[in-house]
Amino acid sequence: MLFVYLSLLVSNIGVLVVIITERSLHKPMYILFCNLSVNDLIGNTVLLPRLMADIVSTERFITYSQCVAQAFFSHTFGSAAHMILLLGLTIRLSRCSSIILNAYCDNASLFKLSCEDVSINNIYGLFFTVLLFTSSMGSIAVTYFRIAVICWTKKSKEMNNRALQTCASHLVLYLIMLWSGFLTIILHRFPDYPYLRKLAYVLFHVVPANLNPIIYGLQTKSLRQKITQILSRKVTHS
Repeated sequence: MLFVYLSLLVSNIGVLVVIITERSLHKPMYILFCNLSVNDLIGNTVLLPRLMADIVSTERFITYSQCVAQAFFSHTFGSAAHMILLLGLTIRLSRCSSIILNAYCDNASLFKLSCEDVSINNIYGLFFTVLLFTSSMGSIAVTYFRIAVICWTKKSKEMNNRALQTCASHLVLYLIMLWSGFLTIILHRFPDYPYLRKLAYVLFHVVPANLNPIIYGLQTKSLRQKITQILSRKVTHS
């Protein structure tokens, strides 16, 4: 777990440093890469250090305010705005339990601390989850369709190879995120599989954060060239 965390820190901070320090990369596409790296860093920093501390500790306690903060950042990492409203509904619930049956705090873990009727929270969460997944898959499908049409009309072998290489890696990463995210939501409704749910949560965070710098960074020619130049200069100086 420590190795995974250090590797995603090095790779994502490395991409950020290269883009920030190289003026030729101050373009909208590379700002998008920066946002992606920052999001990965935030999402995993609220999860992995705490999770590693819990693994080596015999006492796994967390204050409610810390739990709310962790849930906020984990949901911001995963889906953003609509989950903030859902957290607002959850915070208003009374609490009669103090055991989090999960690897880290999320909204479903928080409203399970209440003995009140949480049907509204469940319905709201499931509705927006379906909406989020549907819009996400729909936008991906439209994008891939347009790329396929352009490749078909241009009939350029070089363009087709580049599109296939980029889209294939992106699709694999997207499917991993989609499947692990879907599992975490569904398995909250099936308490008999706690370890599988925890594994899906961790995969949802760490797999994209480790693969994003490779897929979006090293496959981008100008960014790859800058990274190679910096590394070669450091080797030469040493």
